[in-house]
Amino acid sequence: MQPRAGRSLYPRIWWELVRYDVLLACRGMRGVRPKSGARGPSDEAGTELQAAICEAVSAVIPLYWKPIRCLQRAIVTARLMRRYGIAAEIVVGYRAVPFFSHAWVEVGGRVVNDSAAYQKRLLVLERL
Repeated sequence: MQPRAGRSLYPRIWWELVRYDVLLACRGMRGVRPKSGARGPSDEAGTELQAAICEAVSAVIPLYWKPIRCLQRAIVTARLMRRYGIAAEIVVGYRAVPFFSHAWVEVGGRVVNDSAAYQKRLLVLERL
């Protein structure tokens, strides 16, 4: 199942953003945390599709009614990629002093929705 173009992804992205907010409000992080084994079957499925999903998420986020943080953006992006068979992994990294944390999405060890500099400069706290 492949989306036709970036714009066809917009309603699904809106749904995922709202879903995240509702689950976070009702169940906390347990509600939004991906279930184990939720990865797709292929590590490098459709580089064009990966780019289309990342571009569509970036286009929709500024239109959302509240600020979107990196974790929410990473979870929404990964859920959408997994829906289309891409083995996306959410990575949460940190730097201890001065404290800084960030979340991004990797496919096959490559950062797809953010700067690869985070992968090099931050220690991995968790992979989801």
